[in-house]
Amino acid sequence: MRDFSGEIAAFRREKLTEFTDARQRAALQLCCGIELSSALSGGPAPTLALLKRLERAIERERLRGVNRHWSYDLNRHIALKQVRDRLKGVFPGQPGRLSLRPRRIRPKRNAAPEGAAR
Repeated sequence: MRDFSGEIAAFRREKLTEFTDARQRAALQLCCGIELSSALSGGPAPTLALLKRLERAIERERLRGVNRHWSYDLNRHIALKQVRDRLKGVFPGQPGRLSLRPRRIRPKRNAAPEGAAR
């Protein structure tokens, strides 16, 4: 008899990979106007420029989510991050976070001022 459970698992993995790839392609095309296949086949310099554009698109999407904008889409946000991670995997020697500007750290709201007794 054939082992159907192994074939079923392989089929599901393949379908999940296809679904993830399609979602990433659509997000990258809609947000940045870039084809994923051309982005993956480029050299290190164009990929670095694409990563910077992706960081900005992810930051804009994050700001939409923080501000509860009606056009915010969590699936698009996730897909953009997956594309970024996928592009970083092509050239693993790049720094961990490429950002156009440093992230601002907000102070806690209920924090006591320095020097105040608790």
